[in-house]
Amino acid sequence: MPEYTAKDIQVLKGLEGVRRRPGMYIGNTGPGGILHLVYEVVNNAVDEAMGGFCDTIEIIIREDNIVEISDNGRGIPVDLHASTGKSGLETVMTTLHAGSKFGGQAYKVSGGLHGVGASVVNALSSWMRAEVRTGGMLYHQEYQRGIPISELVNAGDDSGPPGTLVKFVPDSDIFPNIEYDFNALSEYLRAVAYLNKGLRIKFVSFLHTDDGFPFKEVNFLFDGGLSSMVRNMNHSREILQETPMYVLKTVEDTIVESAIQYNDGFSENVIPFANCIHTEDGGTHLSGFRTALTRALNDYSRRQNFLKTDQANLSGEDTRDGLTAVISVKLTDPQFEGQTKNKLGNGEVRSLVESVVGEGLAQYLEEHPTEARRIVGKCLLSQKSREAARKARDLVIRKNALDGGSLPGKLADCQERDPALSEIYIVEGESAGGSAKMGRDRKFQAILPLKGKPLNVQKATPDKIFEHTEIRAIITALGAGEGDDFDQQQLRYHSIIIMTDADVDGSHIRTLLLTYFFQRMRNIIKEGHLYIAQPPLYRLQSGKTVNYAFNEQERDQILSDLNGKRNIQIQRYKGLGEMNPDQLWETTMNPETRTLLQVKIEDVVRSEQIFNDLMGSEVPPRKSFIQAYAQSVKEIDA
Repeated sequence: MPEYTAKDIQVLKGLEGVRRRPGMYIGNTGPGGILHLVYEVVNNAVDEAMGGFCDTIEIIIREDNIVEISDNGRGIPVDLHASTGKSGLETVMTTLHAGSKFGGQAYKVSGGLHGVGASVVNALSSWMRAEVRTGGMLYHQEYQRGIPISELVNAGDDSGPPGTLVKFVPDSDIFPNIEYDFNALSEYLRAVAYLNKGLRIKFVSFLHTDDGFPFKEVNFLFDGGLSSMVRNMNHSREILQETPMYVLKTVEDTIVESAIQYNDGFSENVIPFANCIHTEDGGTHLSGFRTALTRALNDYSRRQNFLKTDQANLSGEDTRDGLTAVISVKLTDPQFEGQTKNKLGNGEVRSLVESVVGEGLAQYLEEHPTEARRIVGKCLLSQKSREAARKARDLVIRKNALDGGSLPGKLADCQERDPALSEIYIVEGESAGGSAKMGRDRKFQAILPLKGKPLNVQKATPDKIFEHTEIRAIITALGAGEGDDFDQQQLRYHSIIIMTDADVDGSHIRTLLLTYFFQRMRNIIKEGHLYIAQPPLYRLQSGKTVNYAFNEQERDQILSDLNGKRNIQIQRYKGLGEMNPDQLWETTMNPETRTLLQVKIEDVVRSEQIFNDLMGSEVPPRKSFIQAYAQSVKEIDA
């Protein structure tokens, strides 16, 4: 065995550990990681706004990938730090866990509590420059990959307002492709503006064009705060309350703020925030909110005799159908899980949120009896349909038990029993399903063919969802339940692949399936288990040479490459069923040669809006969406 001694132990100095393991600090080195760099610096500016020291934040992306983020706050301190012997600016920019957010003196409320944000961005940037205006003077310092390349420079008198400007370029050695998602950044900044009444945010990108202009620009300023945010989320829905329920209260230095508005749909859309950080995985504030909601509606329903003595209480799921809400807490010592801050862990926050939201909702229901009756009526309808769904589910379970098995008969299962090594293709059409069954590798690939179009769950009650034969087949095959009963640990396949025809009908079926997974099994998407297969549209053969094209552009390029050759046969596949099993395997199912698109949720609010516009009951939003994107689709097809 090789000798193992103390000399084998490495001690990483400074920010070297960040560069070695960037995923520990920003999640990944893909597009999401690049956005996280921007978020970290923006969050520092937002902390100034939450403290009442800043009312304007500006973000600019230059053509050379330089990101500039400025605020009119107090400016990062530039005086000497006693412990490090460096300026406050250099300490913050080059030292992990160095910040003014631990003691609670400079910032009562802060999103950047770990003190690693600015230094991590610096470590993962090929170049950074920080400028500080404070005390009527301008100071600046430059860095490369986290290391100062200049001293702190006092540039002399400056008549501009105080504040901080940070410029950086993500390091191409860390990030293979430096791209900025304009829509994702815009939605993030929009949410920040909603969460901070009166905060003006300007975002300009010179890497994106807009109707002939050499740049794109958005500006956000919302005096309505969370109420405006909820109204916007419900803009294309039939609402049950004209005015959202709104509550704002400070308890023991913790600010609890929430807005609630119901619509006539059957999906839940609750967005939780902690210190302006979107906590995607929820946490104690979301748990307290849900408990308060269920308790307040049950108490009111009992008092008003909407729930009879012998009738069961409304469940949490019953009270959340059609719910659109935002819950935001701002506290002095948030305990996030991990640097990416996806979940809040403060135990005391649960009871605070439960108390504040419960009192606010109880008062709203008493003062708005008409809206209260609509909301309770919606909850009672959900309870009734959910009970019908439960009976239908129990009937299916009993039937399967009597039949001697629990898997749908049309499922061709795989031999592998380890979910991490198994995948299932959900295939459009029984004919294509037959080809897929013959062409697959039965060791690890399962096939579930669907007949007809799946149910549009955006407009369906729970009982109608579970009564639908094809949806029920998907639920049974995956084995993890659905809705609030979904259990990730029971999932039988860790790769779920939607395979539909490359035509309009196939796109519609794919969208219906995506709607179902988004609304009823969202964790499958969040955990990275959902994919979309990419079957070819054309087969081109010249002699013994066969090429496949996935779109018209690839077809034309192949024809150009085959220029001069005769007897070129071109076959356009009308559907997956026209492909032989070996062709389907070679182009779409072979892990060595296939192309899969992984489904991700980059912005929950925006995703909810798109699904509702496309699949909801209101026609005008769908018409506007089609008109807005029809031209770009034509240009792509051309």
